[in-house]
Amino acid sequence: MTAPARRADRRAAGAVAAAVGGVALAVQSRVNGELGTRLADGVLAALISFTGGLVVLAAVVAARPAGRAAARRWAGALRTGALKPWQCLGGAAGASFVSAQGLTASTLGIALFTVAGVGGQVVSSLVVDRSGFGPGEPRPVTPARAVGAALAVVAVGIAVSDRLGVPGQLWLALLPVLTGAALSWAQAANGLVGQHSGDVVFATLVNFGVGAVVLVAVSTAELLTRGLPAAFPTDWHLYLGGLLGIVALSTSVFAVRLIGVLLLGLCAVAGQLVGAVLLDAATRGVPTATLVGVALTLVAAAVAALPPRRHPAHPGWEDAPP
Repeated sequence: MTAPARRADRRAAGAVAAAVGGVALAVQSRVNGELGTRLADGVLAALISFTGGLVVLAAVVAARPAGRAAARRWAGALRTGALKPWQCLGGAAGASFVSAQGLTASTLGIALFTVAGVGGQVVSSLVVDRSGFGPGEPRPVTPARAVGAALAVVAVGIAVSDRLGVPGQLWLALLPVLTGAALSWAQAANGLVGQHSGDVVFATLVNFGVGAVVLVAVSTAELLTRGLPAAFPTDWHLYLGGLLGIVALSTSVFAVRLIGVLLLGLCAVAGQLVGAVLLDAATRGVPTATLVGVALTLVAAAVAALPPRRHPAHPGWEDAPP
């Protein structure tokens, strides 16, 4: 197989993995949003989600020789300075995103929550890719990437246009925008942990561990003032957020080194939006403005995913590295 063919296969594998993770993230938003509503506590819902995923991941890593070896490589990278402690804090951004799911997803609807998160994520991804933070080389802001990001921002504006007369819901939409922006940095950070540990599952465990610590601190402070919920729901499916998060995060750790942060985010968006629209359509209906925003976001993903083109005056030059 030729080198271009191998690169194409790697990009395709990364794109498919990201899309699968996006579907899982859409379902997780629904599960955590409903759990947060039932508990009247979005942060506690996020903590339950992270804790469930953390327990499963810890058991898997401990049981696998590859997982234990990855832990030793990770510790060695921290000791030598090849990996900085702050580069392992992606779970804090993940915790904020999952908290936003519990706080706003049920009110906004999964489709609008997803589109708002995407707007923040895409713009932030351009900066993260350009800076070279994360595994792989810096990826320049090519015309296709810039147009794709701009379309994603326009899509958010269209999607929230029917909420302009409801200031409270507009403020709620701002939360997924901000946490989505933080999530793009977290994806690059998690990719670095995966690169130095050599194991996707272990990198996912580090993310869940950091996120759980943050959420324990925040939730403890909240519970001291508000107390525990009156009752916990008995519907078992409401406690699957951690498992869905494992799927979403592990696919992003795998894909980010193959396709970069921006393309990872946009391919995940395709999966998220399809899943989100189907979930909302089955339960609450999807406003026309949100459907237009979803369609435009998918167009943005397709535009940003266009392969780099050769400069006509310099046949050996490309807009971006493969």
